[in-house]
This record gives sequence, C-alpha cells and structure tokens, in this order.
Amino acid sequence: MDIIHLLPDSVANQIAAGEVIQRPASVVKELVENAVDAGAQQIDIIAVDAGRTSIQVIDDGKGMSETDARMAFERHATSKIQQAADLFTLTTMGFRGEALPSIASVSQVELTTRTADYDLGSRLMLEASHVILQEPTACPVGSNFLIKNLFFNVPARRKFLKSNQTELANISSELERIVLVHPDIAFSFTHNNAPVFNLKPSSLKQRISGVFGQRLTDNLLTVEVETPMVSICGFVGKPESSRKRGAQQFFFVNNRYMRHPYFHRAIQEAFSRLIPTDEQVPYFIYLDVPPAEIDVNIHPTKTEIKFENEQAIWQILLAAVREALGRFNAIPTIDFDTEGRPSDIPVYNPLDTQSQAVKHPPTVKIDSTFNPFETQGSTYTRRQTVPTDWETLYNQPASEVRPAEADLLPPIEESATMAPSSSEHFQYRAQYIMTAVQSGLMLIDQHRAHIRVLYDRYLSQLEQSPLPSQHDLFPEVTHLTTEEAATFSALQDDLRRFGFDISDLGGGTVSIIGYPTGFEGINPQQLLSELLAVGADRGSLSVTDLYSRFALTLARAAAIPVGQVLSPMEMQDLVAQLFASTTPNYTPDGHLIVAILSQEQIDKLFK
Repeated sequence: MDIIHLLPDSVANQIAAGEVIQRPASVVKELVENAVDAGAQQIDIIAVDAGRTSIQVIDDGKGMSETDARMAFERHATSKIQQAADLFTLTTMGFRGEALPSIASVSQVELTTRTADYDLGSRLMLEASHVILQEPTACPVGSNFLIKNLFFNVPARRKFLKSNQTELANISSELERIVLVHPDIAFSFTHNNAPVFNLKPSSLKQRISGVFGQRLTDNLLTVEVETPMVSICGFVGKPESSRKRGAQQFFFVNNRYMRHPYFHRAIQEAFSRLIPTDEQVPYFIYLDVPPAEIDVNIHPTKTEIKFENEQAIWQILLAAVREALGRFNAIPTIDFDTEGRPSDIPVYNPLDTQSQAVKHPPTVKIDSTFNPFETQGSTYTRRQTVPTDWETLYNQPASEVRPAEADLLPPIEESATMAPSSSEHFQYRAQYIMTAVQSGLMLIDQHRAHIRVLYDRYLSQLEQSPLPSQHDLFPEVTHLTTEEAATFSALQDDLRRFGFDISDLGGGTVSIIGYPTGFEGINPQQLLSELLAVGADRGSLSVTDLYSRFALTLARAAAIPVGQVLSPMEMQDLVAQLFASTTPNYTPDGHLIVAILSQEQIDKLFK
C-alpha cells in the first residue's frame, strides 16, 4: 500500500509559514520589503494591538494587475527571478515567492492594488489560503495589504506570542533594518492610532538621527573605503559612546540587513584598548560587493549571508575602522600647553636691511674660573654624602650598619610573616584585595565584590520599599528609539520603583527628572538605555527575574571601577560586607569573586 502522498497546498503553506512568518514583525518585514522592491517612494505601516488584530501596509509602488494579484499568493510565484542563475545576481529583497502564500495561510488577507496602465484596480480577499472574493475596484496606483487576525487558524502559534509591548518592539526592530538602508524612501508607522515615527526622504546620517536621535549621530565617525573587492561606507561610534548593553549595531550588504559575528569581531578588534572589553560601540556599516560573490539563499530570514572573500573583507573593514579612529585622533597623543606662547617669534637674519637698527646675535658670558666642587672661596658647599672611612664598612658585620643606611630598607615584621592569618588587607594594582587566611593567600576582585554587595542591597531594599530618588535642578531630556519607547511604556512603574522619575514628553522623547540615589557622576541617560535593553524581554520574564536583572544592571553601574585605590578602612568594610552576603564567591551572573592561593602552591613556587 502506498503511503507517500503530496500535501495539500494549505498544509504546505502553513509549514512554510512556520519558517517565514514567526510573529507579526515577520509579516511587516515581508510586506515592506515587497513595497521597496515595487519601487515605492512612500510606505505607510499601520498596526493594531502590535499586529495581533491587524497589520496594514500601503505603498505607492508599481502595483499589480488582476492576474498578478491572484498569482502572487501561489507558492513559488515571483517576478524577481526567472532561473537558478538569477540567485547569484540578486538585487531585490525577496526572491523565493513564499512570503505572501505563507501570510495568507495563517490570516485573513485583503489586497487592493492597481497599476498605472489601468483605470481600475483589483480587490482580492483570502482566508486561510482560500480566495473568498476578487472584483475590480477604484483605488490609487500601488498596493494596499490588510492582514487581519494573524494565526487565527493556528491557536498554538497565537498563544505563544509575547506581550504587545514585546511584539511592538520586534516590529520596530524590523522596520529599523529597512529604513536605514533606504533613506530616499518616506516611511510612517502608526500603532493603535498613535504615530510611532514619520521619516521623510533624507541623507543617511539624517535618517539615523531620525530613528535613534541626534545624540547618537553626534558621536559617529565616518567610515569609507573603496576597493575592487568591496566598497565600505557608514559610521562607527566614538570610544566614549560605548556601552555594555543596547548599542545600535547594524551590518548591511547590498542594501540588505545581515548578521555577521565574524565582521563584528573586526570592529571590536579596531577598538581594542580604547574601550573596556565588556562594552561595545554603535556602528552602521554598509558593504557593497558584486552579487555573484555572496550567497543569501542559506536561511529563510535571509539574514545569514556567505561571502566568497570573507577574510580579505575582514582585513579591509578592520583597516577602514582604524583609519576612521585615526582621523578622529581616538588614540591620545602628547599635546603641550600652548597657552600664552608667542604667536610669531622673529628669526635673526643678518642680511635684513629693512630695519635701521643694527642687529647683533645674543652673546653668552662664561666664567671660566668657576668650579662647582671648589670649597674654598665659593658660595657652594660640598655635601658629605660618602663617608671618608668607607673602607671600614666592608669589615663591619651586617648588624652594625649605621641607622642612616638601615632606614633605606623596608622594615620586616617577624610576627606578620610567621602568622598563619592576618586581618590586614593589601591592594594589588588597584584591582585585587589580598589578605592572609589559614589555608594560604586570598585574592578578591574588588569590582566584582562591590557588584555582589550592591546587588544584594538593592534587592533587599526593593522587598521593603522603592529605592530612594534624587532630583537634578535641570532634567535630562533624551530621545528613545522606537524599540526603547515601546519598552518604556511597559516599564514605567518598574522604573519608578527603582528610583527613576521620568516624564514622557511624547514622540519618543522623555525627561529624566530623578534617578536612584548613589549614582552621582553616572550618565542617567545611558543607565536608562541599559535598563530598557534589559527590560526588552519583559514578556518572557517573571517580576522576580526582571527585578533581579535590573538590580544587577544598577549594581554594575554603581560599583567601584577597576583601578580605584582603596584605603585600608574601605577594603576592610568591603570585605566584611562581601562575606556577610549569602553568595560571596560569585557575582549574580556567575563570575568568580574570591580565589585562594593555597600554602602548598606558594611553597612549590620557591622549590
């Protein structure tokens, strides 16, 4: 009996939808990319309930005829490639012909479209891949996709969607990757009748500013290099713009967003020794390579791309970023104080006849009879630094060394060297605290120790009451990205509990009126960005986990930095507080705090 059979189109489309359409952001990505490929100059995105209820994408592109509108929802129907060889010369965002049938298989779709060749357009309605209606209609040139009730026929998939704030942040993230490579196209995004952004055609740097704010673009350096193999342009952040979390990092190749950890390491290598190892800088890097030298057809999301000359491009990218840093003078140089120096020092020229006065070179008078070692008849006296009977020093035992010479040697305390343990603490390289214990020598990482102490303190305070807040005379006004703004709206109460007093000014702009006490000298805007980056996964975290991550972020920001010199009292207090905690050996994220060099290991070093 034959058991192998073809799957119905509706089932096959749902399988493809599992790879292509994972959440509402996937629908937005596919529809907006189609609009870009259609040559649109204005693209409007309208979402309701973060795409759960409806997603609408309107463009003024070339549109589709009545037949093309129907064919667009068939599997592997596309106008972007004709044969297999076209996969190696791709210039469009999409090419597989799976997006629209995948969307139609898990939602209710209404399409209105018209080309410039016809006076009437076409209206098409589908539900779970089945055509419900197709009729002529009056509409402008372009396409209007309305996607309703996403995953209505796949309840399991709909149940696993995250909160509206998380899904909205994912939509914003997908749109950012598209608008950043098409600054010549106007985009608008509206969510629940509230505008999220409205971007007009502009230059690349103005587009980055429109998405992420002027503060970010003020800290960007231009990267540009042209080679026969690859053309690289874009921007990297200055070293002072580095942060531990939430840095905006984008790679694009041939106007397509990609993830590339290997190229990311090239940028990190360029910034080595300029920023801390656990921080990252923002960058927007655009690569242009011949289409035949890359392969984008290796993953359904088309974000993983293979390069034919990967290692060579890595070296070119590293050199380009280093050149940008060199032009900025990111590496400090010696600059002498020039305040008050003469602006123009005249040079002696004996042939100058313009001046009536006779010029003579300066003369130097020397007293040839002066002897600095002469003691008679001189105002200088010779200092007796060497004893006249120095030969007798070789005949004296070591215990009879004169006090003047003995003071030059450090005193040796016999009790300290013989004691098995000591309550005194010593700081090594302003990074580690050393102290003697019964089993040997204990070393404590002071930065990590303070993180553990502050983490426990913050969590303990949150169980009782909100953290105290301090207010500045002049509030800090900052612009949030669309993803950060979506996260902020969901975390306002939690941020207030952590000591932040923030006022929403609308349009993604907030005013930081107050921040937690004890964070003097720390940029509250950067701290807020790091907390919003932590809270972006709020939908998948419990309240306890969220507060734990917030407390860790605050502890890292407020902990004493590596290289800070501590007094004996400060070291003693820090060690006492560390061993009063429940877990003194490790930080909350699992890094080692305390290490002991045993007496046996020490003895082996001297054998």
